[in-house]
Amino acid sequence: MTIEVLAGVLLGSAAGGVARFQVGAWVTRFAGTSFPWGTGVVNVSGALAAGVLIALWPAEDPSSPGLQALLMAGFLGGYTTVSSFALQTLNLVRQGHRLKAIGNLLASGLLCLGAVWLGYQSTTLWLGHP
Repeated sequence: MTIEVLAGVLLGSAAGGVARFQVGAWVTRFAGTSFPWGTGVVNVSGALAAGVLIALWPAEDPSSPGLQALLMAGFLGGYTTVSSFALQTLNLVRQGHRLKAIGNLLASGLLCLGAVWLGYQSTTLWLGHP
């Protein structure tokens, strides 16, 4: 692991964590606290961004490992909130809101899978890749 890659992960993680906090707070301010909408928006938008980045950087292209580490492992790793998602889902169950917990699990899982697919497909189409 090079210093360039480690620095990319470090800086990207810090920026991603701040972005996660800001986006989550902004969505919660508008949507309220009865359902973890902020976490869902962060996870889906992070999955969409991951799909776009995967389409832009094929796995066999090692041309910019520092930038890839900054954006993928760093920023998106700090930005997406799977641990927050899991904790909020558990808290819904503990509070007796089992249907909301199941809804959160299904919505976030399906929407994130759909977002990563959409990000990848739309970017490859835009770039003219097969």
